Amino acid sequence: MFANPSSDECRALLKKTRNIAVVGLSPKPDRPSYCVAKAMQGFGFNIIPVRPATAEVLGQKAYASLRDVPGPIDLIDVFRAAEFVDAIVDEGIALKVPAIWIQEGIVNEAAAQRARAAGMTVVMDRCIYKDYVALC
Repeated sequence: MFANPSSDECRALLKKTRNIAVVGLSPKPDRPSYCVAKAMQGFGFNIIPVRPATAEVLGQKAYASLRDVPGPIDLIDVFRAAEFVDAIVDEGIALKVPAIWIQEGIVNEAAAQRARAAGMTVVMDRCIYKDYVALC
């Protein structure tokens, strides 16, 4: 059964992270993905929107897929339904992204285990914003 990293491990992950690719980042200010990404941007993180058919979110160029992001990705933050997590994990593994954060309410145990087996740090069914505020 999947278990999230400890609070200390999550804190260490957040402190070493700079570039967060947010998969499913909505351009709509009333959506949770927008609110969380905007808050994280306010804390100093570089937010990289990953959303097809969107040019820009939060003043940042949006990319159709993780493969299209030109610079380094420290962490993938997932705001997609559980059935889409497998493909996101596959991309993250192929790109050798060190960590993935699957947002609160999203659970895909098989994908999380596969990501962890490939060497990724995996946090699942937790809100990155809430944890950042509580831990850092």
